Amino acid sequence: MPELLRTLLAFALVLGVLVFIHELGHYLAARWRGVHVEVFSIGFGRPLLRWHDRVGTEWRLCPIPLGGYVKPHGFEGPDEATPEQMAAWLPGRTFHDKPVLSRAIVIAAGPIFNFLLAIVLFAGLFMFAGRPEIRNVVGQVVAGSAADAAGVKPDDVIVRIGDHTVSDVADIQARVTAEPGAHTELGVRRGGQVVTLPVIVGTVTDKSGTRSGQLGVMFTAIVGKPMSPMAAVGAAVQETWRLIIQTLGGLWQMLTGQHSAKDLGGPLRIAQMSGQMAQYGVASLVSFMALLSVNLGLINLFPIPVLDGGRLVFYGLEALLGRPVSRRVRDISFQAGFAVIAGLFLFSTFNDLSHFGLFRWVASLNG
Repeated sequence: MPELLRTLLAFALVLGVLVFIHELGHYLAARWRGVHVEVFSIGFGRPLLRWHDRVGTEWRLCPIPLGGYVKPHGFEGPDEATPEQMAAWLPGRTFHDKPVLSRAIVIAAGPIFNFLLAIVLFAGLFMFAGRPEIRNVVGQVVAGSAADAAGVKPDDVIVRIGDHTVSDVADIQARVTAEPGAHTELGVRRGGQVVTLPVIVGTVTDKSGTRSGQLGVMFTAIVGKPMSPMAAVGAAVQETWRLIIQTLGGLWQMLTGQHSAKDLGGPLRIAQMSGQMAQYGVASLVSFMALLSVNLGLINLFPIPVLDGGRLVFYGLEALLGRPVSRRVRDISFQAGFAVIAGLFLFSTFNDLSHFGLFRWVASLNG
């Protein structure tokens, strides 16, 4: 399959599934809480396909695959609706007249379904293909690296850094990254014996000038045996939780300047990576989709007014104050939130174009 076609198809599949599951969460929660859903749309723009189901919901498939939406009946309150809209309201089926808890459940269900999708994808992967594991066994030593200078060899098992006994690869990476240029020792198991190797941790500097440690080894990855359904679900929950913590940690590093925000990717990078993962096989694509689903769930929970998390903040304030937040505050907040999201979209797209080398190419033409 041509690379461009594979990339487009993989991108449409990945984003389409993630958006559908997210909006399905909103839809099912609305039906559960007694709210009629007027529209369920995948994508934006003029519908390519549309049909009505037996309960009156209009389903749409639109050409711009960058999101979707569910429109609950009476989503706008009495202070926002026109007389015509109010006249068409179905008694007891509108969103705005439901208790604040019901409205919060409908809004929170979208991100929750994204987390559940990640668990389902990981569980299926672990049941049928096994759980991939990266062991602290050295598979390859980078020539000229700190590990090479220290005498680390393939098949060495790193068991200690300084006085700290390491538990896994994540532990090794965390220790090394935090100690650029450190003079320390590696304890490696080699041929049944533990050998101590003095090492000076290498240093790398990212585009923002942040220094981090580097050892210069690649670890051995193995795929375990397929798991039983119960074990697979438990492992999937653990993996989803690990990704949530890892993603939040990466975001915190960006906010505190420990990591460059230039690494923030947008839709173009997602499309590129979707095509690459599809080339590697179904298991890689499923893992990538689960990772994106976790990210989509987290992003939507950020307390930005146009996102689900922002609306949940308003509902929390309503529950505390005993009355809805004023329309003026909501309008200003939504305008500010839209500006933030638009800015992030433009910034991430700029990063994507820089990553692809577009600006270097343009500069070379002018030069």
